[in-house]
Amino acid sequence: MAKTKKFLKKTSAKKASKKKKNSVRKINSGDWPYQKKILFRPDRSPYIRRQNRPVTGCVFCKAADDKESFETLCVYKNDHSMVVLNKYPYNSGHLLILPRRHGGDILSLTQKEYQDLHETLKLSLQAQNEIYQPAASNVGMNHGAAAGAGLPDHLHYHLIPRWAGDLNFFPLIAETKVVIESLEQTYQRYFEYFKSLKG
Repeated sequence: MAKTKKFLKKTSAKKASKKKKNSVRKINSGDWPYQKKILFRPDRSPYIRRQNRPVTGCVFCKAADDKESFETLCVYKNDHSMVVLNKYPYNSGHLLILPRRHGGDILSLTQKEYQDLHETLKLSLQAQNEIYQPAASNVGMNHGAAAGAGLPDHLHYHLIPRWAGDLNFFPLIAETKVVIESLEQTYQRYFEYFKSLKG
């Protein structure tokens, strides 16, 4: 009985050791199932760490108070809502649609603000479709910090154009993404479009 236990223990240890060696070999051989590409972006560090975020005030409220400009990335505004470029887009043409009034809870919007926000969202989708001609779009809001909102104190919808063959929305955050135009180019395209609507 003691010999059998000793034999089983030895066999089990050998199997565990062999399994460990095989798994290490697999990782080192490049067979690891998820090879992540890395794109170094040190310019994002202050944004991630919130070092460039003002202690008081809100970047969206600044855009609401100022005239449309590349400095604020605001391409359009009306009495209750505005459209701003995402400073770090997931795809070319990524927009943020938000109320001008500061607030992080969609339930705090008046009926007029709520209606106008969604009319502006619809208008922005129309603009994005005409300018970029995407195959589809991601439309969504992270409502609150725990839901992933980067600026939870000021509501905003994300509107992201999508094309067949690009990455799914979630892997975009983890893998390399190349945006094919500069923010200046994106700004000019949207600004001209919305300006033509006003004119």
